[in-house]
Amino acid sequence: MSMTQKFLSSLNPQGFHRIAYSEWGADWATDRATLVCVHGMTRNARDFDYLAAGMEDRYRVVSMDVIGRGKSDWLADCLGYGYAQYLTDSAALIARLDVEAVDWVGTSMGGLIGMMLAAWPGSPIRRLVINDIGPFIPKAFLERIRGYVGKDPHFADIAALEAYIRHIHASFGPLTDEEWRHLATHSARPLDGGGYGLAYDPAIAMAAFDPDGPEDVEMWDIWEQVQCPVLVLRGAESDLLLPETVERMKASGPGCESVDIAGCGHAPSLMPADQIAIVRDWLAR
Repeated sequence: MSMTQKFLSSLNPQGFHRIAYSEWGADWATDRATLVCVHGMTRNARDFDYLAAGMEDRYRVVSMDVIGRGKSDWLADCLGYGYAQYLTDSAALIARLDVEAVDWVGTSMGGLIGMMLAAWPGSPIRRLVINDIGPFIPKAFLERIRGYVGKDPHFADIAALEAYIRHIHASFGPLTDEEWRHLATHSARPLDGGGYGLAYDPAIAMAAFDPDGPEDVEMWDIWEQVQCPVLVLRGAESDLLLPETVERMKASGPGCESVDIAGCGHAPSLMPADQIAIVRDWLAR
């Protein structure tokens, strides 16, 4: 793969911050379409390395570390972690790429960012793949992830961190030892005193969860404004994207096509070849 690590500056109320992104195929033919990939709440851009490898013969592939994750800066004000900032940073990324339109693959939070961008007039989102997320988020799911999002565990070595990742993200589905090690390696934040933490700011939880406890989240008004073609991927055992949510998505807003991915909950990793093929074939149509 021809991956390069790049950075851009974006703006928040306290000043500028740095956003990291990975880019594949930028040195190839300039007439290729651009595919932007954005990860879930506690993940990072390197989750899409396998997908990028399967797409870069057709696309310039770009994957962003959302602010507070991966190699992007952390915010001094934790309340700045929210979708208004994520949309601003995404718009800055698209502007940096100097393209009029992009295709978008978003897992969980990344899917919501894509959906929100696609709902605005004049949106640059041409086609949208939403991985295990929709306009309805049940409070039971939010209660479950509240049990680990925002914690700051420390690990003696990568092997210990990998064991944690395998447990917390078991619902990603069956992955090879190589794939689990890849996720663990890029989930590691070296600590000054030795060992590793997770590669995200624990303070993201402060803005993500209601202190009074979770409630169902509904964003059907946003979904109704989306106009581009949409593919919805659903982990067949997902506790976030419910079957009834997918059925309502098919019958409202832009409508959508959907594929259930067996053996996965929230969310399919998009690392196995058969999952990559689903995305590749749909975008090629």
